[in-house]
Amino acid sequence: MFDVFYFCAFADMKLKSLLFSIFLIVYLSTLIWNVVIIILTKIDHHLQTPMYFLLRNLAFLDICYTSTTLPRMLVNLLIEHLAISLPACIIQLFVFLSLAASESSLLAAMAYDRYVAICNPLRYSLIMSKDVCLLMVAGSWVIGVIYGAIHTANTFRLPFCGSNALNHYFCDIPPLLKISCIDTFPNEATVIIVGGFLMLGCFLLICSSYLNILISVLNIRKQHRRSKPFSTCISHLIVVLLFYGSGSFMYMRPKSTLLADKEWLLSLFYTCITPFLNPLIYSLRNKDIQGSLAKLVRTAFQRKNF
Repeated sequence: MFDVFYFCAFADMKLKSLLFSIFLIVYLSTLIWNVVIIILTKIDHHLQTPMYFLLRNLAFLDICYTSTTLPRMLVNLLIEHLAISLPACIIQLFVFLSLAASESSLLAAMAYDRYVAICNPLRYSLIMSKDVCLLMVAGSWVIGVIYGAIHTANTFRLPFCGSNALNHYFCDIPPLLKISCIDTFPNEATVIIVGGFLMLGCFLLICSSYLNILISVLNIRKQHRRSKPFSTCISHLIVVLLFYGSGSFMYMRPKSTLLADKEWLLSLFYTCITPFLNPLIYSLRNKDIQGSLAKLVRTAFQRKNF
């Protein structure tokens, strides 16, 4: 087994400086907007509701999630064949998978929250109580840790031989399976069964929640009252499809040489693009968040003037 792995996804790329600038902007924007959301939902008493509690946890998850992969990718754009030790690779894979599974579960919880708020508003405070919200968040973390532990242990029980170069920018299951010197079918079957159960379950819950929301919205007689919730549901579903679609295609597609050298491009959707879009779609388009942000900016300017 190797003591050190090397990332080589960007070895042949000529536009490293441009890519570095783009991904640095994406990473910093993701961090800044999610930190802003956490601060706003924490200090503004108008935002102390179940929806914003879940949004705050999503923002924290996205900060951790992107910080697991993007900083090393940025360094990899500057240093060719960046090395990572075996223990560090194990930790990175475990943390990444745990956070990805936690986010998947949390997105399902947020979809259910919106379903209750729109389709059953009179019982919303009863159903989405503080204890229920805490259980949802804690449950998403527990599911994530279990999911990460299963796949990490299953992946690193394999012996690695041949090349220790990963055609990727972080330690992920598919590139690690490629450098194993034994049959990886049991690992692939575990990924499909365990990952499929989690992702399909969460995806079906999200789709059923938004389907019921859309049906309720379409039953609204006044056209102008339909437009906002309808556009919100569509934008949420687009982000969900990007996250689940790219992740499913990456982990559950059959072996093929078609994308053998470009898998890292596909992984950008669920490691970079989705966390970047989450604060824009789920929070910053929200009038309550916009109002709270404007109030915070006005207060900061007033204090500066005094």
